[in-house]
Amino acid sequence: MSGEHDFTNDLLFIINERQQVTYNDLSEIAFSRGIPENELKDVILQLETSKRIASRNSGGIMTYYILDEGTQINKVLIVEDDKSISKLMAITIGKGFNVSQIYDGGEAMSFIRANKPDLVVLDLMLPNKNGLDICQTIKSDPELSNTIVILVSAMDPTSNRFKGIEYGADYYVRKPFDPGEIRALVTIFLRKKGKRFDALIDLPDEERISKEIERSIKENGEYVIGTLTIDNLGVYARRFGNQSAMVILRLVSQLLQDIIRTKTKVAFVGFLNNTEFVIAGMKENVDNLIKEVKGEFDAVMPFILQDAGFKSINMSDIESLFESKEIPKLSIKFAESEKEKLKERRDAILKDKGVPANNLGSYTYEELEKLFSDQNLDIKITRDPSGVRLQVGRKG
Repeated sequence: MSGEHDFTNDLLFIINERQQVTYNDLSEIAFSRGIPENELKDVILQLETSKRIASRNSGGIMTYYILDEGTQINKVLIVEDDKSISKLMAITIGKGFNVSQIYDGGEAMSFIRANKPDLVVLDLMLPNKNGLDICQTIKSDPELSNTIVILVSAMDPTSNRFKGIEYGADYYVRKPFDPGEIRALVTIFLRKKGKRFDALIDLPDEERISKEIERSIKENGEYVIGTLTIDNLGVYARRFGNQSAMVILRLVSQLLQDIIRTKTKVAFVGFLNNTEFVIAGMKENVDNLIKEVKGEFDAVMPFILQDAGFKSINMSDIESLFESKEIPKLSIKFAESEKEKLKERRDAILKDKGVPANNLGSYTYEELEKLFSDQNLDIKITRDPSGVRLQVGRKG
């Protein structure tokens, strides 16, 4: 019993030290200490049940977050006109939160201004005032703009997801929703220790990306790794502003995560600070993921163009608009990394670091950029006390 208690404390210390850690990493730690997997799962369940950690499938990887042990009870508002769904959401979110429920969009803003909830779970289709309008009102009000908004909808997300992110929504969840996903998002948004959770930046970090690189080098040709980029994003940012480009980036991030969660369950997605996404997995799964995300991104392009001021655009007009150079053509591109080139670059980095491959640790983001990029991308993501920002250089 004493050994089990020690392992529980050790596991909690490890997650606390790293702030977030994957199941694979915890499994490796348990294996190195002779802890069987069933005991590891029991300890994780115990820590989750006691609200000391929370988990979420992020980028195809189960990730555990340390939760703040503060006693503050966060206020959550559910705005959903279907009372059965509203009740399910309230039960799903669970104890530890002060949950209120409203069934009419027309009543939402007066309640929000009077009670100032920390997080709003917001349906899109509501009587008297729709969820997008409510989200925009919340995020444009200086006194309410820090309120976390999770949009939930059964409607076609093609345009609504884009609009929601543009209006500042922190996440978009499709109906029918996974109750575990709602619970995880609410808990991590409100209780995650350290920097505020960000669904883009909190994709698997450099340590996990480093492990995927090593795996791809060692495995056969069916396991691939490469980078997904949004072509012309820098040009788009210079034309329409950095914030508009950040909306596009967040859109692609959520599309990738949704597709992995619902369709391509064995692919990995990480994020580099130069706006490249690292994609890894068996070739068939990666190919399917790229095909899906390209299709969904192409479907949302008319709404992106309409938002940029081209109000009457339709699908048949898009190519001529791009050809006229009135607007940069945004497109999803995936570049699979050649393993020999990746290995050469990796060996050069190891030589510069003066460490053997078996003592690598993890690459820095700068080293990861050198591993993947044949050119210096003109965009950087930075994080400061006021939030996440996209910065674009002057070239192009």
